[in-house]
Amino acid sequence: MNLKKKHRPGETFIQAFLYFCGIFSIFTTIGIVFEIGKEALLFFGSPGVSLWEFLTGTTWQPQVGEFGVLPLVTSTFITTFFAMLIAIPFGLAIAIYLSEYATIKVKNTIKPILEVLAGIPTVVYGYFALSFMTPILRSIFGADVVDIYNTASAGLVMGILILPLITSMSEDALSAVPRSLREAAVGLGATKLETAVKVVFPAAISGIAAAIIVGISRVVGETMIVALAAGAGPKFTFNPFEGAETMTGHIVRISGGDLSYDSIDYNSLFAIGILLFFITLGLNIISQRIVSRFREVGE
Repeated sequence: MNLKKKHRPGETFIQAFLYFCGIFSIFTTIGIVFEIGKEALLFFGSPGVSLWEFLTGTTWQPQVGEFGVLPLVTSTFITTFFAMLIAIPFGLAIAIYLSEYATIKVKNTIKPILEVLAGIPTVVYGYFALSFMTPILRSIFGADVVDIYNTASAGLVMGILILPLITSMSEDALSAVPRSLREAAVGLGATKLETAVKVVFPAAISGIAAAIIVGISRVVGETMIVALAAGAGPKFTFNPFEGAETMTGHIVRISGGDLSYDSIDYNSLFAIGILLFFITLGLNIISQRIVSRFREVGE
């Protein structure tokens, strides 16, 4: 018997191609960060601009020398909060149902519907928030309380947007739990609900936590919904029924205007962009730590 390793040119080519794809993705990311960072440094190097004022100031008006990004950040996190208020409970409930209760026929029916939700253009979601969700909020809380453009309606609709993402990832995590754990719980007298909530859910918590963090990252970077429904103009407010501009919404609005290249307004967009990058990077790092920690506990 010849145990000598055979030379397979096709396998070598595939391995080299996959290696090239990995290297290409890394250098693409580095290039994007480099370009954004280079323009952001021009903003922070401008007279009258300081990093401390940028991170702690409550007024964003670059035209008059006010560079506090907090109004944009707070609006972004308010819309994110309302999005997760919808996406987390409904997404986890659907995931548990699909994993533990649904038959194959029902699962094959519900999953394509969720995929249709994921395939709807975000600009359609934006008009849906403006023409459907906002009137509902105004009828419930009053037209004098809820502005036509408000962060609550934008956030709620973004929750619908990421519902398929959280549902799919959570359902995969729940389905990956060994069947032996379910059988052991049932053998001890646990009901189906107790098995799902007290056995399967804790065992899949690392994947579920990762799904939630990925969903938050997706919402933070969403653009068209907030650009259409949340409002225009930076406003430092914690009232979700008032119009306020998020970071991505501000970038869209300002970049669509007549900005002169290398002006302070133009460079400020890259400063907001690099802040968005660090926020999503931080969320991804938190996700990895949560996953690794719960994986260690499970082991």
